[in-house]
Amino acid sequence: KYQQGYENIHTIFTIHNIQYQGKYGKEVLNELMGIPLYHTGLLEYDGCVNMMKGAIETADKITTVSPSYAWEILDPWYSHGLDRALNPKQYKLCGFLNGIDVDGYNPETDPAIPANYSVKNMQGKAKCKQALLEELGLQDGDEPIIGIVTRFVSHKGIDLIRYVFEDILNLGYKFAILGSGEKIFEDFFKEMAWRHPGRVSVTLGFIPQLARRIYAGCDMFLMPSQSEPCGLAQMVAMRYGTLPIVRETGGLRDTVRDGGGENGNGFTFKTYNAHDMLGACNRAKIAYDDKPRWKALQKTAMESDFSWNVSAELYLGLYRELTEQHT
Repeated sequence: KYQQGYENIHTIFTIHNIQYQGKYGKEVLNELMGIPLYHTGLLEYDGCVNMMKGAIETADKITTVSPSYAWEILDPWYSHGLDRALNPKQYKLCGFLNGIDVDGYNPETDPAIPANYSVKNMQGKAKCKQALLEELGLQDGDEPIIGIVTRFVSHKGIDLIRYVFEDILNLGYKFAILGSGEKIFEDFFKEMAWRHPGRVSVTLGFIPQLARRIYAGCDMFLMPSQSEPCGLAQMVAMRYGTLPIVRETGGLRDTVRDGGGENGNGFTFKTYNAHDMLGACNRAKIAYDDKPRWKALQKTAMESDFSWNVSAELYLGLYRELTEQHT
């Protein structure tokens, strides 16, 4: 903007995850980037070069991938040190929820699942569940299956799952788990599968087709994240009539409404606490056992609109606002 010809270019910086900031030693300023000394203050932060801090300073608008995450990152607990840079700039901060590909993730047409189904005809979902039990070697029976498809890292809430895993099993659940990550968590899940054959299935790695079969064949989907800028898995799960159990943070808070209230499409808990999560799993099991109630929750979940249409309109509005401001 300080160079001739650039003064009318407007910029929007989107924070997908504030943890990844682009931190480097100060030597990169001159040696690699050729930034004049009188501009280096824009990038300096906490004794090093911080690219995200520079973007926060210079962008006309800052967006995040959900409304809740936009205000969460003003709090030191979520900001990974950048709250001091963001708070003075919050006048240009807003959050727009990401969407999902509702055509690609469509149980009516998805070729990757054993049987197709829709909100009007759910028979195919029962077939998907039966096929998943057989594929993963889980025992037959109507007990609900909780799906987990994630990276095994602490901010995804795996430590909460580890703390009360057997308590959740004792509520009458089975588990279909897919993911990879930190060895301590991989080893834990492998041990649970060994201890509870027929009730716990663990597949290490990332297998997109299996992920779709888990979305379609499970009854609930567990996401107890410590932080979640947006989260897409909970939206995909709802598209397949699989009710999410989530912690109220970031995009999870913005997309999942607890089944105990109006228009419920999942189950939520507030504090980052294993027993609060266990309570949500218990409420989900009670709802599952009440078949008419469960069908109503599934219908609300499947009819939720997580397309890009709404988000695209919000972005277009922001672009218009910026261009009108500067014409």
